[in-house]
Amino acid sequence: LEGFGADLVFAPSESDMYPQPQQVKVALPPIANELCGAFRPGHFSGAATIVLKLFNIIQPEIAVFGKKDYQQYYLMRQMSEQLNLPVKIVGAETVRAPDGLALSSRNQYLKDEERTEAAFLYQMLTGVRQAILNGEKDLGRLQGQGVDALVSRGWRAEYVEIRSQGNLEKSRMEEKNLVILAAAWLGKTRLIDNLEVFLDGGSA
Repeated sequence: LEGFGADLVFAPSESDMYPQPQQVKVALPPIANELCGAFRPGHFSGAATIVLKLFNIIQPEIAVFGKKDYQQYYLMRQMSEQLNLPVKIVGAETVRAPDGLALSSRNQYLKDEERTEAAFLYQMLTGVRQAILNGEKDLGRLQGQGVDALVSRGWRAEYVEIRSQGNLEKSRMEEKNLVILAAAWLGKTRLIDNLEVFLDGGSA
């Protein structure tokens, strides 16, 4: 980290962060129980709690969250805004391999043939985005086609959803800024990814 100009690194141990059992936790809005939250009950509440503890200890002005976990990025913004935290939440764009696969520590668990296939998740999302940009209005059908495309290639799909960027609620046709989110298992590895769609000519 010195090469990036970092002066200090705070790397607490588990006992530093949890000197006693954590009984006080952050309650999140219902959207935390949808998408990834539906398959990982309590995950985002735990994430928000530890992030809030870190914020209180470090007192940062800015905190950067990767957009690859779009739901977590959204929920951290909501926590900061609704609890009046003096922290600006900044979204970092997803970094991808040349074939489009979102970089993640989980990728190391993919077998060689799975690593090649893993790029299809991004390809599927790209196809859905292009269909929306081309004027497709039946978002439910696009979601179903995305799931079917994954399943037909041996994936175990949890969801492919098109949501509003603003609140992650199910999208309405008049909304201009959408996000396509997906989670699926390839072998023993769970992968998540998403793509934003700007129908108003905007950009990330």
